[in-house]
Amino acid sequence: MTSTTEADVLVVGAGVIGAAAALALARAGRRVVVVDRARGVGHGSTSSSAGIVRIHASDPQSCLLAAEATAIWEDWPAFVEAEPGQALARFERCGSVILDAGNGYVETVAAALQAAGLAFERWDLPELSERLPGADLRRFGPPRSVDDPAFWSEPTDYLPGALYTAASGYVADPALAAENLMTAARRHGARVRLGSAVRTILVEAGRAHGVELADGERVHADAVLVAAGPHTDALLRRVEATADFAVGTRRLREELHHIPAPPALDVGRRGVHLVDGDLGINLRPESGNAFLVGGDGAAVDGETPVADPDAVDTEVTAGAWERNALRLARRFPDLGVPARRRGVVGLYDVTDDWLPIYDRTWIDGLFVAMGTSGNQFKTAPLVGELLRQIVELQMSGTDHTAVPLTNPLTGTAFAAQQFSRLRSPAIGGSRG
Repeated sequence: MTSTTEADVLVVGAGVIGAAAALALARAGRRVVVVDRARGVGHGSTSSSAGIVRIHASDPQSCLLAAEATAIWEDWPAFVEAEPGQALARFERCGSVILDAGNGYVETVAAALQAAGLAFERWDLPELSERLPGADLRRFGPPRSVDDPAFWSEPTDYLPGALYTAASGYVADPALAAENLMTAARRHGARVRLGSAVRTILVEAGRAHGVELADGERVHADAVLVAAGPHTDALLRRVEATADFAVGTRRLREELHHIPAPPALDVGRRGVHLVDGDLGINLRPESGNAFLVGGDGAAVDGETPVADPDAVDTEVTAGAWERNALRLARRFPDLGVPARRRGVVGLYDVTDDWLPIYDRTWIDGLFVAMGTSGNQFKTAPLVGELLRQIVELQMSGTDHTAVPLTNPLTGTAFAAQQFSRLRSPAIGGSRG
């Protein structure tokens, strides 16, 4: 067994969150080592993200955090200090339309955006019809199984309208975004070890001091930040680091489907990010005049929990494909549902309330970023900076919850309590 002293901070996980944290820490002059079980940066849950960058959420702080992160996405080459000819992820602004499904969500979002001081528009039915050409705007909901005869009913009522945010968009290649962040971190001295699975976190006398890899090598560091997506929970439980967590986590199998748009609908030019709680789908434009469609968390769809993150069926299933394709066809009746199934299967790491945990653990020197899959890609560039502050404050003997976390680009303060492992989760919250 070899043993090396490697870093001030060891980051476990080379997804978009781990890469952003590595960059922020390296920029601050910390010696950073990143380890990841995958063979490539961003090859875990990040690669199966929809890459949606939206500013709307159910609470003001989440809205503000997303809006300030969106400003970073818009200036991506500068943020990652891009070199000439470097392949870069690109933020595509398309706006978000949240249909008023009559479930109170639009009102919640409007109140949160207004409290955060962020711009939005209210569209009535005529404006929605003009802005969303080719859409059938009847009220089909609440979301039903496609096996339910009521799914095929022909309603006469129409949706009252929608809420629109112009600032939102998407990044078509989330893994490339993570790679951009890690490339910048490397330029600042971070070292990255891919194909290096962590067997356990090293803890002695109540303090973390590194990790032991699957091959027996021990890598030592003053602090360990675990941002390993669906593998995070198992690593923490191995050393009983979740003993005082008030927020539960789980791993969910999710599918996103690539479905061609009607030929007459120019999705690339007029497409939007559409939140359709009436039918239970969420979609954005995809290359090749297509939609990228996923579920919106409708209760009728249930969840697909996964106990072992290494045992996930990565094939698109007929049931999920049919559900999303047929729901999409109800909203866009000119859609031709293709026989060939195309999509991506991912494993998401989520919390009880779909809000992330960015915190220390009861073990000194052990930090965690978890519950981010499927909902926090949008905030990752700024979250890396917040995680740097949490680690540095705690390592200097300061309780990070006693002072505000700040965006150094704007000075905006964020309350750490919302990200705490000790918070009382609001069960039934929206997906981030």
